[in-house]
Amino acid sequence: MKQFLVLAAILPLMLVFFVQFSMDQINSSRIGILSDMVYAAKEEAKQEGCFTQRIKDDLIANVSSALQIDPSDVRIEATESVRYRIMDAEGYGGNDWERGLIYYKVSVPIGELMAGRRLFGIREQDNVYYYTIESYTASERLP
Repeated sequence: MKQFLVLAAILPLMLVFFVQFSMDQINSSRIGILSDMVYAAKEEAKQEGCFTQRIKDDLIANVSSALQIDPSDVRIEATESVRYRIMDAEGYGGNDWERGLIYYKVSVPIGELMAGRRLFGIREQDNVYYYTIESYTASERLP
């Protein structure tokens, strides 16, 4: 009987590890999907010279449908004014390095961070995290 009681007390804790592994795999997959979509939007922005409203709207729609989240949860900060590729007299990049760069930052709530949050006393709002992709890319738009 003593062994059964110990098993009943330990089993829920042991099951959390299996669920946590699955949750980590799902979150990793979601991050991969997000990275691919942001990369595709970045490539479009390179051609346009900035993140146009159409590119941002398409990115929000694609991310929200693929990750099944509310479109208002997708946060995008990006260069909205056209940046041109810099060419000097020899055809190489000029010395004004900031002028040809496009900034972008995309933040998305990925999901639950910890399995069994109630078992460990973690509040729901403390168990969600935002994954952020932030970088620069060089514009390919010619003046």
